Amino acid sequence: MINNKLKKKLKNGETALGTFIMCNSPDLVEVVGLSGLDFVVIDTEHGPLSLESTQHLIRAAELRGMSSIIRITEFRDTTVLRALDVGAHGVQVPQVNDRITAERIVKAAKYFPLGTRGAALTRAADYGTVHPLKYFEHENEETLIVVHCESKSSLDNLEEIAAIPGIDVIFLGPFDMSQSLGIPAQVTHPLVEQAAEKVVKVANDAGIAAGIFVRSGDQVKIRVEQGFRYITIGTDVGIIGAAYRREISNANSN
Repeated sequence: MINNKLKKKLKNGETALGTFIMCNSPDLVEVVGLSGLDFVVIDTEHGPLSLESTQHLIRAAELRGMSSIIRITEFRDTTVLRALDVGAHGVQVPQVNDRITAERIVKAAKYFPLGTRGAALTRAADYGTVHPLKYFEHENEETLIVVHCESKSSLDNLEEIAAIPGIDVIFLGPFDMSQSLGIPAQVTHPLVEQAAEKVVKVANDAGIAAGIFVRSGDQVKIRVEQGFRYITIGTDVGIIGAAYRREISNANSN
């Protein structure tokens, strides 16, 4: 069964750092774990990853002491169910724009009496080697639920979304939010910063964590000072590409 150190850290009011994984490479996930990050968000919304491939990435994360969150393609009960059944420590759900959707996500992710998640003794249940009732209770406690705030509609309904029991993190997606606000790719625009301030305030008022995407590590301190505690630093492909470009530039300057 999962041991979600990430959820415990957030509950204790601490800051957790992660990154998005888009490559189907367990080796790369291990390398990320050795860097000292707390978690990875395995991204099935964007890129080529399948549910089958994510299971191996989850194993690699566990091996190096990281929590694994799957960003699902879209909200459906079965999409949430399958992501958790393969052993993910939580789900990150895009485009959560209203209270009803948030409620449905929680119900899909939790077993009775908190939800309606379908029961099967899969990898998450150690393949049936633990008592079902013990597993159901443990999974309800350990599973992390992250909902995206990445549209004006979500921002308008944020207080109602954050108030749903079972939501652990409100995650601001700056790029999608900028598009929704009519200022595409202007992720430092005052309107996006106003959205960031609202996400932190609403999350704090609800007693949950505020999350955000940053493009590089030097932006982390700024966001932590604003009150964000669940922070993803770039993507695997973005960080690797930038590192190689930097090294090639250094080589060509000699």
